[in-house]
Order: sequence, then C-alpha cells, then structure tokens
Amino acid sequence: MARPGTSTVGILLGFASYDGATAPSAYTLLTRINAIGGINLTTEQIDASALEDKISKFIKGRQDTGGSWTVTVNMTEETIAEWNAVQAADTGNGVAFDVYFPELNKSFIVYAQVPETLPMPDVAQNSLATMEISLTINEYVGVSAPIVPSGTVSY
Repeated sequence: MARPGTSTVGILLGFASYDGATAPSAYTLLTRINAIGGINLTTEQIDASALEDKISKFIKGRQDTGGSWTVTVNMTEETIAEWNAVQAADTGNGVAFDVYFPELNKSFIVYAQVPETLPMPDVAQNSLATMEISLTINEYVGVSAPIVPSGTVSY
C-alpha cells in the first residue's frame, strides 16, 4: 500500500556556489526557512499542423518553469547575514540550491540567480517579519540523489 503523503517537517534548504558546469557535492544549510515555493512545469506546445489538416496538431515542446522561485525566510540578524553570503556566492552563474526531503531521502536541485538587494518584509501588528526572496531560475534539475545541507554560514 502506498504512503498517504510526505510531510514537510524537517525539510532543509542549502546553497552552494555554482561555476556553471560542475554540480556541487555539498551545500551549506540556510536556517529559519518559513516556506519554499514550488516550481510548476508547463509544457509548451509546438504547432505541427500542415495545410491538409482540418484540425490543428501539436507536439510537445520544452517545459517552462515560469522563471521565478520564492523562498520565505524569518528575518533575523543571522538570516540576513546568511542571505548576504548567498548573494556573495553568485559569481555570475547563479547559485545552486538543494531542497532536501528527509522523509523521501531525495533532493530537488535548482540553479538560480539571487536578487542584489534583500526585500523589506510586510509589517503588521503582532506578526512575524519574513522576507520573501524572489529568485530567477537559471535551470531546474529536479529530483536528485540526496545531499543533506550541513554546516553554518560564516559571517
């Protein structure tokens, strides 16, 4: 019998510098992550119709990620320093991100560019200050062998 689902409890997010060619083998843990946006893939359609076709015919094209990915972070002095380190890790090829699912023992890998400036949180009475960091997806690798993010960011 199949399991009813997968819990998000214990999911980890890590980052690593990316040179544009070699996949990282280790990722540095990012803390106080509140939410990690999903990446939906839409398959483009290529019109393969010809003059004799009375009904359009299509073949599948490339998949589109939509181009952006959001990570929501609890705003603290430490998380600001961590995301400054993420920004510094982007040497022009984007940063590698690893979303590790312990219950599945799998990772999802994303290469993305980091914004140059961290966002200001919404501010309301009696609420948690969080930063919604919008990343630009360079490449979505998808499900990968598990790599558990570890270590701490040195600031």
